[in-house]
Amino acid sequence: MKIKTLAAMAFAGTIAAGPALAELVIPDLSYRTGPYAAGGTPFSDGYQDYFNLLNARDGGIGGEVVRILECETGYNTEKGVECYESTKGEGALIYQPLSTGITYQLIPKATADNIPMHTLGYGRTSAANGEVFNWVFNYPANYWDAASVAVNYLLDENGDDLDGKKIALVYHNSAYGKEPIRTLEALSEMHGFELTQLAVDHPGQEQKSQWLQIRRERPDYVIMWGWGVMNQVAVQEAANIGFPMENFIGNWWAGAEHDVTPAGMAADGYKSLNMNRVQDYPVLDEIKTLVHDAGNAAGDGSNLGSVLYVRGMYTAMLAADAIAKAQEIHGVSDVTPPMVRDGLEALEMTNARMAELGMEGIGPEFSASCQNHGGSGQGLVQQWNAADGVWVPLTDFIAPDDSVIDPLIAEDSAAFAAENGITPGCL
Repeated sequence: MKIKTLAAMAFAGTIAAGPALAELVIPDLSYRTGPYAAGGTPFSDGYQDYFNLLNARDGGIGGEVVRILECETGYNTEKGVECYESTKGEGALIYQPLSTGITYQLIPKATADNIPMHTLGYGRTSAANGEVFNWVFNYPANYWDAASVAVNYLLDENGDDLDGKKIALVYHNSAYGKEPIRTLEALSEMHGFELTQLAVDHPGQEQKSQWLQIRRERPDYVIMWGWGVMNQVAVQEAANIGFPMENFIGNWWAGAEHDVTPAGMAADGYKSLNMNRVQDYPVLDEIKTLVHDAGNAAGDGSNLGSVLYVRGMYTAMLAADAIAKAQEIHGVSDVTPPMVRDGLEALEMTNARMAELGMEGIGPEFSASCQNHGGSGQGLVQQWNAADGVWVPLTDFIAPDDSVIDPLIAEDSAAFAAENGITPGCL
């Protein structure tokens, strides 16, 4: 476990010369090492660079400088918990673990400590029910939304008829990978498709038996819930057996550049979900000028504008706007974790606000509330163009089937509340 403090260098002289300033402390439970580093590194770069931009351009948030505490987890749950315990006493305002396993362990701890968590598009799906999970937010969408968005896309591709189709789920054999199963089972029963489940053990480098089974059974589509090296291996194995890439769809953690580039032209046509658009946003130019060129980049600068860099930046933007909302609600700039929780619950993300922040259309519009910590649930489908080395959006944001998702969330969150003696309600 390694902790690194990243202070706002642009304000060092001011702080030294003037009165002590309060700080907004944001931990980053990163993983720049291990088999998942290819995904963890660009996300952390984008996450930290956005806060560094706010420090350089705006003097922080509401006049308070942001201090990032980076702690290396290696995507290891035990190390993630250690990072939480070692950083929470620094005045941590919000946690973003970027790991479903770590999230599951931190939900009771953060709740007891009254520190909010934002698990954007991952973690425990039923945390979308804010009346049970008062301190956890997973907007703009969750895993059950993602499964439904993928099926809705396939329905649209097949004239709203998947009856008799075969869909194989290739998933990381972990809490993360198992999240979509119950949704896909419900959707299979509703729409008449046959669902095959193929687990891939950590870290995912050995998948030959799974893809040989796919070659034998010849499913119409493969949906993948992968992360790290598992994605690269899966794309290559699919190519090896001649599975049509246009029928292979990853979730939004299986659709970054590093997932497809190792396979070269063989990856052409592979599809994935995305919860955020990737394009040349004006804010990226600001980060390049005010953060990277000033020598304050979180990484080496090579990830700027990539899928997961943009997602990390987007995640930081949501956290920063929630902090600003907390400052507005409570009339103070030096906010506490419970105040930030209030800001997260009152957050409203509109197209106008995203444009104002220099990232127009980066994500779907949504608003949070006591009852809804999960956002709109929307995602889009993108496709890899290997010749140009770019992801091409195929759709606008697609809505999930709430008639399926909402009852599942209600059932699972009610079970969690009963097991943990929680009386659902608003804070």
